[in-house]
Amino acid sequence: MISIVVSGSSGFVGSALMRRLRADDRYAVTGIGSAAGDIADASTWASLPAAEVVVHLAARTFVPDSWTDPAAFIETNVGGTARALEYCRAHGARLVLLSSYLYGNPRWLPIDEQAEISVPNPYALSKKLAEDTCRFYAEVFGIDSTVLRVFNIYGGGQGDKFLVPLIVRQVLAGSEIRVKDLEPRRDFLYIDDLVDAIVCAIERPQRFGLFNIASGTSHSVQDVIDIAQRLAGRTAAVQSEQVRRPNEIMDTRGDNTRAREQLGWAPRWSLEDGVAELLRTGG
Repeated sequence: MISIVVSGSSGFVGSALMRRLRADDRYAVTGIGSAAGDIADASTWASLPAAEVVVHLAARTFVPDSWTDPAAFIETNVGGTARALEYCRAHGARLVLLSSYLYGNPRWLPIDEQAEISVPNPYALSKKLAEDTCRFYAEVFGIDSTVLRVFNIYGGGQGDKFLVPLIVRQVLAGSEIRVKDLEPRRDFLYIDDLVDAIVCAIERPQRFGLFNIASGTSHSVQDVIDIAQRLAGRTAAVQSEQVRRPNEIMDTRGDNTRAREQLGWAPRWSLEDGVAELLRTGG
């Protein structure tokens, strides 16, 4: 049995992961939710039982907020990762870190892990520094660390600031579908595929491993609308505000070859399958 600590266990990804791990008798899991305290405070970690693996999900994530208080993002996302690594150092544990898309406007597609890194906002900076901290602890202290760069995750229970649930809920409501821009393409990854990837990372330790967790395909906003309407049997009007964000990234199709070869992971859910599940469960 593998003993695991999951930080951010009450969040969107954490809740899904906790359900998976607790349903499998190969794992003994302890969760650190939002009520447990500041993840960047040593005292939050001090009372935890010893474990073999830390899955570090806890982070500040909303990019606009990172411009308002960049120091808070650095403190939580970098300081929290350092505290997780110190816990690993104290208990001989290894770390799985959930990182983010850090490639900016890519020069080639699909985007592999060798692509140039871009940090256009304080949130991205905090995630890059968290990755660097993992690499340092792996090289200097011998702490096995696996970093998962996750592309556009979606699934039931997300808020309307996320595109796929927003569109699904509008389709279910039978209302006009309103979006900012129909053209940008994203590599959408269903939550169950991300949970699979985390489990693979738990099972296959790396001294320092860095992996894209991506579906390997990309779809436009218009594609998502068309899929959702077709599956729901709806033909609601679509209203695009034709507002393109400054420095908009037009395509983010990821290369998941390394994760397939070294983690033994592969996505199982197509966008159509994931949207169908959201329609079935009400988003």
